[in-house]
Amino acid sequence: MLQEALAFLVRNLASFFILNLLLRFYLQVVRAPFGHPLAQFTVKLTNFLVQPVRRIVPSVGSYDTATILLAWLGALLMHLILLMLTPLPLVLASPNTVFGLMGLALLEVMKLSLYLLFGAVLVQAVLSWVHSYNPLTPLLDKLTRPYLGPIRRLLPNLGGIDLSPLVLILLLQMIQLFVLAPIEQQILRFILLG
Repeated sequence: MLQEALAFLVRNLASFFILNLLLRFYLQVVRAPFGHPLAQFTVKLTNFLVQPVRRIVPSVGSYDTATILLAWLGALLMHLILLMLTPLPLVLASPNTVFGLMGLALLEVMKLSLYLLFGAVLVQAVLSWVHSYNPLTPLLDKLTRPYLGPIRRLLPNLGGIDLSPLVLILLLQMIQLFVLAPIEQQILRFILLG
């Protein structure tokens, strides 16, 4: 029971912090305005780690590699702690465990990126029905436009009803269920065999 409670806390706290790192990274990628309170919160929450790592890890082009590296390292640490909390006999120094943990961390960053996009699309869709001139709308539009734009061009005009968020949400769920979940299961089997 205590192990489950600890695992729950570790997963949720680590995921929250990794999501903030990913939000910071993606806001920089799409060149979103950082004047919004959500963006300022994300920057202030993550600055204590990102600033020192930026001195060591340079940006690649316009990509903040320090931030994405920290997200991956956070996912790696989270999965290491979660594996240590399981009652399964694991050899942490085995190559299978090390490479498996690295793969799980990469997969976690991908999953949380999909969750972030899912949340942005969902909030944007709700705001478009309830309060389309919300200050959060431009920020969400910057994050979702690269994904919703191509879908909007493919869908027929349905008299002012935009179904592209629904299509994107379905695609994201399919990727999660049929691509990422089976890969995660394979990686976990790989770790347990090592």
